[in-house]
Amino acid sequence: MAADPPTARSHRILHFLGLRRSTIGVLGMVVLVGMGERMSERFLPVYLMALGGGAVSIGLLNGLDNLLSALYSFPGGYLSDRIGTKRALLVFNFIAMAGFLVVIVFPAWQAVIAGSVLFISWSSISLPATMGLISRVLPAGKRTMGVSMHSLVNRIPMALGPLLGGFCIAAWGERDGVRWAFGFALAFAVLAIALQQRLLDEPAGERPATATPRALYRMMSPALKNLLISDILIRFCEQITHAFVVVWCMKAIAQPVSAVQFGMLTTIEMATAVLIYIPVAWLADRGGKKPFVFITFVLFTCFPLLLMFCQSIEWLVPAFVVRGLKEFGEPTRKALIVELSPEDHKAGMFGLYYLIRDIVVSVAAFGGAFLWEVSPQTNFLGAFVFGVMGTVYYAVWGSDERSLKADSGRAGSWPG
Repeated sequence: MAADPPTARSHRILHFLGLRRSTIGVLGMVVLVGMGERMSERFLPVYLMALGGGAVSIGLLNGLDNLLSALYSFPGGYLSDRIGTKRALLVFNFIAMAGFLVVIVFPAWQAVIAGSVLFISWSSISLPATMGLISRVLPAGKRTMGVSMHSLVNRIPMALGPLLGGFCIAAWGERDGVRWAFGFALAFAVLAIALQQRLLDEPAGERPATATPRALYRMMSPALKNLLISDILIRFCEQITHAFVVVWCMKAIAQPVSAVQFGMLTTIEMATAVLIYIPVAWLADRGGKKPFVFITFVLFTCFPLLLMFCQSIEWLVPAFVVRGLKEFGEPTRKALIVELSPEDHKAGMFGLYYLIRDIVVSVAAFGGAFLWEVSPQTNFLGAFVFGVMGTVYYAVWGSDERSLKADSGRAGSWPG
C-alpha cells in the first residue's frame, strides 16, 4: 500500500476533531495560560480573606470578573478583526502577565483587585479572537467540533490547575502558596507566547472591515437575541454563587474540605465535562441544537440547589459531577453564536454578545455577596430562581436547528 496506514489514520482523526496547525497552536496556548491562571485564580477568594479582605472584597472580585469580561469581550473581538488573531493574542498575553506580576510583587488584597483588572478576564478578551480563528480555518460542518475541542482542552487546566494550586497552598500556606502559583502562571504565559507565535498563521490579504457595537447589534438575529436573554438569566444563576462555592466547601459546611480536596472536586467536575464534549459535538452537528442547550440550562439550575444540601466530601462529589455535566451544551451554544454571526464580523459579534451578557450579569456577581451576607442558603435559592426563569424562557422562545437556519438565511437583509 502506498499510504502509511498509521499516518492516514492520524489524518482522519485530526480531520474528525477539526484540528489544524493554527487551532493546535491556539489550543496549546489555552492549556499553558489557562494552567497558570487556574492554579491561582480558583483560590483568590481564600487568598483575599488571608490578606484581610472580607465577603465584600470577594463580591467585588467576582463582580469585576464579570464586568471586565463584558468590557473586554468586544475590544478583544474588534482588535482581532483589526490587527489579526496572532498579534491580538500576543497583546492579550502581555496584559495578563502584567497582572500576574502585580500580585506577585505586592501581597495585599488591594493589589489583588488591581492585578485582576489585567489578568482575570484573559479568557474573555481572547475568546472572540479564538472563535473567529476557528470559524476562519474550519468549514461550517466542523465548527461545532472545533468549538468543542476548544472547550475540552480548556477544561484540562481547569481540572489540573486547581489541584496544582491546592498543592502549592499545602506546601507554602494560603498566602505564599497563591503567590507561588502566580509565579508559575507567569512562566507558563511566556511559553504560550513562544508556541502561538510559531504555529499561528495569518491569512493573506486585507482584514475584514470592523463595525461599531451599534451596527453589529442591528445585524444580530432574533434567534441570537433570544439565546442571549436566556443565557443572561442562566448566568445570574451561576454567578450569584460562583465566588462562594470554594468558601462554602472549605469554610461553611459541617465537614469542610481541604484545599487539595477542593482541587480534586474541581478535577472531577472538569473530567466529567471533558468526557461528554466530543460525543455531544458529534450529535449536535447531526441534529437540532436546542435539546443540548436546554439540558445545559437545566443542569446549571440544579447545581446551587444540590450544593445547599452538601455538608461533606461524600455529597460534594456527586454535586460536582452535576456541575461538570452542565457543560453538556456549552460548545453548542458558542457554535450557534458563530453560525449566526456575519461572515466578516464573527469575532466582533461574538465579543458583542459577551459584552451585553456580562455587563448585565456583573450585577448578579455583586449581588451575590449581599445575599451571602444574609445566609448561604439565601444565595443558593436566589441563584436557583434565576435558573428556572432562564430555562423556561429558552424552552418557550429558544430556536431549534431549522429556525436557526432560517434566521441565518435572513441575516443579510437586516440593516447594518
